[in-house]
Amino acid sequence: MSEGFLPLTRQDMLDRGLDQLDFVYIIGDAYVDHPSFGHAIISRILESHGYTVGIISQPDWKDDESITIYGKPRLAFLISAGNMDSMVNHYYVSKKKRKVDAYTPGGVMGKRPDYATIVYGNLIRHTYKDVPVIIGGIEASLRRLAHYDYWSNSFKHSVLLDSQADMISYGMGEHSIVEIADALASGMDIRDITYIPGTVYKTKDISGITGFTDEKLNGILLPSYEEMKKDPVFYAKSFGIQYENTDPFTGRILAEPYEHGVYVVQNPPAMPLTTQEMDDVYALPYMRTFHPSYKERGGVPAIKEIKFSLISNRGCFGGCSFCALTFHQGRIVQTRSHESILSEAKEMTKDPEFKGYIHDVGGPTANFRQPSCEKQLKAGVCKNKQCLFPEPCHNLKADHKDYLSLLRKLRSLPGVKKVFIRSGIRFDYLLADPDDTFFKELVTYHVSGQLKVAPEHISDAVLSKMGKPENRVYERFVKKYHKINEKLGKKQYLVPYLMSSHPGSTLKEAIELAEYLRDLGYMPEQVQDFYPTPSTVSTVMYYTGIDPRNGEKVYVCRNPHEKAMQRALIQYRDPENYDLVSEALHKAGRTDLIGFDKKCLIPPRKIKHNNNSRRHK
Repeated sequence: MSEGFLPLTRQDMLDRGLDQLDFVYIIGDAYVDHPSFGHAIISRILESHGYTVGIISQPDWKDDESITIYGKPRLAFLISAGNMDSMVNHYYVSKKKRKVDAYTPGGVMGKRPDYATIVYGNLIRHTYKDVPVIIGGIEASLRRLAHYDYWSNSFKHSVLLDSQADMISYGMGEHSIVEIADALASGMDIRDITYIPGTVYKTKDISGITGFTDEKLNGILLPSYEEMKKDPVFYAKSFGIQYENTDPFTGRILAEPYEHGVYVVQNPPAMPLTTQEMDDVYALPYMRTFHPSYKERGGVPAIKEIKFSLISNRGCFGGCSFCALTFHQGRIVQTRSHESILSEAKEMTKDPEFKGYIHDVGGPTANFRQPSCEKQLKAGVCKNKQCLFPEPCHNLKADHKDYLSLLRKLRSLPGVKKVFIRSGIRFDYLLADPDDTFFKELVTYHVSGQLKVAPEHISDAVLSKMGKPENRVYERFVKKYHKINEKLGKKQYLVPYLMSSHPGSTLKEAIELAEYLRDLGYMPEQVQDFYPTPSTVSTVMYYTGIDPRNGEKVYVCRNPHEKAMQRALIQYRDPENYDLVSEALHKAGRTDLIGFDKKCLIPPRKIKHNNNSRRHK
């Protein structure tokens, strides 16, 4: 047995004096016992509550015996596809296969199946007919109700049905998994565990469900799967309802009807963790690295990005349309205490591989260290209003004092040379803070030559669909950033992340962005083409052509060739993109941008150089 790690083999289980485990946890990732990995948190929490857990990492889904190594668990099988949706893990937005899987030993691709949650669930059901199966992790969480699947270009059932599982623990899962375990341990049948926040279950009778019989709670019956599959307008309406019910304080029970009288029922989200609960989660006895059995295969590449990084928060009130955080972690920001983070940092400095550099202190958004306003922890977030979009709410409390204090403490630790911030900085929130102290210290101490930010686009028409602030806000941030650098005598740059072909972007807006980059004198090395992933507002727009927040129609670029043109326009200086840029400009009636004038994007024709005529000295 590898001392300190949970069982990974039958022999590990036997070495612990166990002949049966309470839970068998099947994961699509390698076993990494670090709190940046969902399986590590869930398994350690169960262990802290007295339950035994064994890990089966990346089982051979073509072999029934691969999930029988521990025998039948006493309480349930748990399934997680991994830290990423298996389809995002496997494919680029072009649907071409990725060559490296950072969550697999040696970076080897192909160790988990496509739609891993479904495959693993059916693998268990094929062997164990009567053992409860509970699915979780980001793949199950974001596919918990009917959804559009980009890779198959189809409208899919709730993953609960296709996986043959009994229940989904959605979101981060710390609260719900303990309640589920306690209920099962008390002898309850999995079919009777219908009351736990943060869970989804299936039933044929909703008449007795609190919320559908109580006028005060008033559950919501969503459009049926068949209605949504037949007419995407119904899906846009359904998602709009779901979007308004992602808050634990105000969220209502949702029921989605299927054929044969089956309902998939979603309970409201679990309550956010308190600071003490967050601290407790991160104080569990993680080994903080990958299982030693992977060492000879080169280890697990993903550990490099997080080994010397610190998670300080979770949740995000940024509300970007293309992000699924609202559905997974929620909009209420939850934080760890300074003491918890500093304790972890001190342990980090003892690692022989630590060179003095803390790579990140953050989370989904680095500079969110508190709920956006005081009422959220009592009444929840607003249903029909965003905290930062289209402008910061008048109730927003933009204050970086706590984060600033934390960073100062980390910088002063013995053995720490530099503390970087690599999580995204929300620049509109930064500008909303009347005190510039954090901004100045960010530039002084926490930037390594360049700061990565995410304006995503410059067209206000596209930004409004993205849920991002108007371009004038970004321009104000840029001016302030350069001004602070100049005052400090530093030459540090901004690296803006940009996205092509997001819903709402036509060739007109793509050309607008190209002209902006021309005037800036900047051509990005990388461009992210919009990637439709489950449970985002932007994906619903992509599939339905409708903004689910207001029912408005949205232009959607789905044609691969037009997508290539929009992407090429952002990198118009690249000679390989010449033909695509030229075609786009002709198609949009913007041939005025073809010529030799300084305002032009490309010359009227390719100029070929005769390399043979050059002499090399």
